[in-house]
Amino acid sequence: MRTRIVLSCVLMCGTAYAQNHLTATATERYFNVVRRNLEASADAMPAEKFSFRLTDGQMTFAEWLNHSTQRNYSDCAVLKSEPVSEKEKQAASLKEKGEVSRALKDSFAYCADALKTMTDEKAVSSDRVSNAFLHLVVHNNEIYGNIVGYLRVSGIVPPSTASRKK
Repeated sequence: MRTRIVLSCVLMCGTAYAQNHLTATATERYFNVVRRNLEASADAMPAEKFSFRLTDGQMTFAEWLNHSTQRNYSDCAVLKSEPVSEKEKQAASLKEKGEVSRALKDSFAYCADALKTMTDEKAVSSDRVSNAFLHLVVHNNEIYGNIVGYLRVSGIVPPSTASRKK
C-alpha cells in the first residue's frame, strides 16, 4: 500500500518536476537503458565466461542473466495481467551463451510489449502492479551492477561505460 501511495503522489505531483518525474514514459526510458546494457553485456562476454564466478558462492555470469530473464517474465506477466510464462521456469537451467542471451532478449521483448500498454494510472492501480512496474527497472539495474564486476575482471569495458566514451 505504501508503495502505491508514494508512486501515486509522484505521478500526480510530477508536473511540478517536469524534467525529472516518474511516469510510465520516464520509466520506459530507464527500462530501455538497462535493457541495452544487459543485452550488450551478454553479447560482449565470451561464451567460455558464462560459467565464471567472481568468488565462490556467487552466481555465475549466466545465472545473473537467467535471474533477470526470470524476473522479467514474472514482473511483466503482472503488468500484462496474464499467467507467468513457462519460459520463466526454463530460464533457470540455461547455461550456454546463445541460449542465455536469446532468453534474456526474448524476456526484454516481452516486457517492452507490456510497457506499450502501461499508463500512469495503471502503474498505481494496485500494489502488485506498482511493485512489478518499479521492480522491472530497479532489479535489472541491480543485476547490471553485479555483472559489471564480471565484465571488468574479464577485461571487458561495461556497455554503460563504453557508450560514454563514444
